[in-house]
Amino acid sequence: METIRRKTQKNVFKWSPDIAYIVGLLTTDGNLSSDRRHIVMRSSDTEQLENFKKCLKISNKIGRTKNGEVISYRVQYGNVIFYDWLLKIGLFPNKSRTMGDIKVPNKYFIDFLRGHLDGDGSVTTYTDYYNTKINPKYIYTRLFVKFISASKKHIIWLQNKISENLKISGRLHESVAKIPNHSNIFVIKFGKNDSVKLLKKIYYKNEIPSLSRKRLIAEKFIN
Repeated sequence: METIRRKTQKNVFKWSPDIAYIVGLLTTDGNLSSDRRHIVMRSSDTEQLENFKKCLKISNKIGRTKNGEVISYRVQYGNVIFYDWLLKIGLFPNKSRTMGDIKVPNKYFIDFLRGHLDGDGSVTTYTDYYNTKINPKYIYTRLFVKFISASKKHIIWLQNKISENLKISGRLHESVAKIPNHSNIFVIKFGKNDSVKLLKKIYYKNEIPSLSRKRLIAEKFIN
């Protein structure tokens, strides 16, 4: 019976929009335990973890931890088949600084990218009054989309994949760590016009998993 069950489970973890989104989340905020069985997803936002559970169709409890004044949440999911599948596509334990390519098909790249954005990315907008001293009418609404990684190899791969699939590149830069023994952070940053193009692709329909606080900002520009 165990052989039949495991053989059936192998068919569960194939690429789909929901699985691609999950892989994007795990690429940024997830961790593969060294026991070769457990996958841990962490976030400061419980909505993120509810999306994670819904896409995987699991009912695992959301745990809560507190470090000083900082509260965070986590879901731990044990599945050897899924763990091995994640290894095959490019994830591995302690991946933050050394991760490279993720073997995601172009067909599902947009869903992967949305998970990546919800994990460690940002959608930022603000009103710029800097040039009002020249002319009071010079008021601009700025928009930036950023993708972030501690691995230079991974962020270069991501930039190339975005360029390949969406024909926009963004600007890649390195943020030097201000705290000793912390790694530098690599960022792809998109200006307003490219951000709008990108967000229109990422939020291609209503019924897709996403983090609502980021999507709400995006919808002000893409509707």
